[in-house]
Amino acid sequence: MHQELILNKISNVLQATDDSLVDKIVEIVDKANRIFITGAGRSGLVSRFFAMRLMHSGYKVYMVGEIVTPSIQAGDLFIVISGSGGTETLLPLVKKAKSIGAQVAVISMKSKSPMAELADLVCPMGSGNENSFGIVHGMPMGTVFELSTLVFLEAIVSKIVHDKGLTEEGMRAIHANLE
Repeated sequence: MHQELILNKISNVLQATDDSLVDKIVEIVDKANRIFITGAGRSGLVSRFFAMRLMHSGYKVYMVGEIVTPSIQAGDLFIVISGSGGTETLLPLVKKAKSIGAQVAVISMKSKSPMAELADLVCPMGSGNENSFGIVHGMPMGTVFELSTLVFLEAIVSKIVHDKGLTEEGMRAIHANLE
């Protein structure tokens, strides 16, 4: 019962999400010199999944806030995952990246938000407003957004894998080996 509840809700959100967004993200990822990714809280955990998958796919990727992350520059891409699109700790980072000339992509539950106003690409999950993410008993405090976004981002990686003809062996060759 509980698995079905979760899978049904995620499926409903993904069905309401614009399919063309996958192609749009792949296009800007491919054009970027380097990719910087961030999110706060559980969205930050989802952003780490995506960063790792992009790295496995051969992209130069950095997690914002890590000690070895270099400065962002024009020609780079900054991807922010924020359910609200207005996370107070992330908004100044979006402004900074934009002022430097980096492209900004925001993945959010809202098509209109403070971050969306600055973004080059807005990827609203679901219907683009909070209606897709109402309270679901058993999926508390943002779970629907985070899990839907995780699956959406995995679909992007799947497209990259298919488009580039990446193999499991090739991806494993660049997987961390100091674990």
